[in-house]
Amino acid sequence: MNLTCGKNTLDLSRPVVMGILNTTPDSFSDGGSYYADGRLDLDLALRRAEQILEEGGAIIDVGGESTRPGAAPVSEQEELDRVVPVVEAVVSRLGAIVSVDTSTPAVITESAAAGAGIINDVRALERPGAVEAAAATDLPVCIMHMQGQPGTMQRDPHYDDVVAEVGAYLLERMQVCERAGIGRERMIFDPGFGFGKNDDHHLAMMRNLPELAPSDIPLLVGVSRKSMVGRLLGRDVRDRLPGSLALAMLSAQRGARILRVHDVAATADVLKMQQLVDGPS
Repeated sequence: MNLTCGKNTLDLSRPVVMGILNTTPDSFSDGGSYYADGRLDLDLALRRAEQILEEGGAIIDVGGESTRPGAAPVSEQEELDRVVPVVEAVVSRLGAIVSVDTSTPAVITESAAAGAGIINDVRALERPGAVEAAAATDLPVCIMHMQGQPGTMQRDPHYDDVVAEVGAYLLERMQVCERAGIGRERMIFDPGFGFGKNDDHHLAMMRNLPELAPSDIPLLVGVSRKSMVGRLLGRDVRDRLPGSLALAMLSAQRGARILRVHDVAATADVLKMQQLVDGPS
């Protein structure tokens, strides 16, 4: 399974690592890591991008809007200022595949012009104009399920059957994308761990991961350092690596093709060991 990402081709015949590069001051784990004197430092962001590639990352995911529970909204111009220069620098200097974590049509358009290879939208291109903007880029899109909005999504989420409902939503959004001109071969599904689900929902989705996407649609899973790991294991955000790695392994064994993580080297080692033991997947 190959995915054409602008000028690059992503081989998804086996799981790959997407390394997180949040250019935000307030993301839950790495917020503010690439700031100096209160301003985004492009050199710091580039060093992180280089580190992701050196540690075995295949994709660098750049995001300029925190979507943690309770996160404050970001203006379009502020998100553009945080994202587009980083995308341009990473692509021009490193030649890497960059995904852009955004729901904003202007950021989709400008990031694609700067060389981004994937559009990664936690709101599944539901913002007005987003699906049209994504279609015009001719890039792959990752659509994610989220019940509610970031500010309120963790206030008592409810499902009758979380696996069926998340799967149905993703298929519905795929059909919307197809009608807009985004071919099925450009689609990635993300079930949205941590986005409007409680821990029973998370465990049910992990147990039934293959049911959340058709076999020809790559699954992206992002569970790295998330609150679900902390609650299930009783760990602070700084102590969630073992739980995150366990879920990465389980996700890969259940068919995930892209793992979105903070700890790139450790996750890459887990995947390599899994492939050595189990053979090509």
